[in-house]
Amino acid sequence: MAGRPRSFDADQALLLAMEQFWGHGYEATTVSGLTEAMSITAPSLYAAFGDKDTLFRKAAQCYVDRIMSQVDQALAKASTREAIHELLRTTAEGAVADDSPRGCFMLSEPRLAEHRERTRQRVAARIAQGVASGDVPSSTDPDRLSRFLLAVLVGLSAQAREGADLDQLLGVVDNALSAVPGADSFDV
Repeated sequence: MAGRPRSFDADQALLLAMEQFWGHGYEATTVSGLTEAMSITAPSLYAAFGDKDTLFRKAAQCYVDRIMSQVDQALAKASTREAIHELLRTTAEGAVADDSPRGCFMLSEPRLAEHRERTRQRVAARIAQGVASGDVPSSTDPDRLSRFLLAVLVGLSAQAREGADLDQLLGVVDNALSAVPGADSFDV
């Protein structure tokens, strides 16, 4: 016998849950806060998504999929320098977007460290590609530079959460770009 049909949009509820976890962090997000934000009952939440941890993982994956698509799009730019600039710029813009909590869920949530590392590895691979093509100085260490850039990305998220505006974040981007090998050819 089938249960009662859902009276809510599961995809929309998942997005609302993601915003709760993003805005409050995993530990501070309660089931009652989730059900209120999602406009569903606790039994409906458990039936549709499982427990809080399972819901978090599903909401986080939804977010990570979207962000990784943006990362890949930025890293696909013709030159490595353009790719790095695009990645930093879009992160700054997204961190202060009006339609979501400030900062970056993936960069600020401790439970998403593996996704941050995957992002760093993608950036390192793009830098290595630039070294191989001569687009980036051969003395550049892709691992070291990717770690620096991840620190900048995390810093942009933290600054946004603390109230920095877009102009302030873009100033950080400009300063970060000046520290990148071959930065004299950046056009920002």
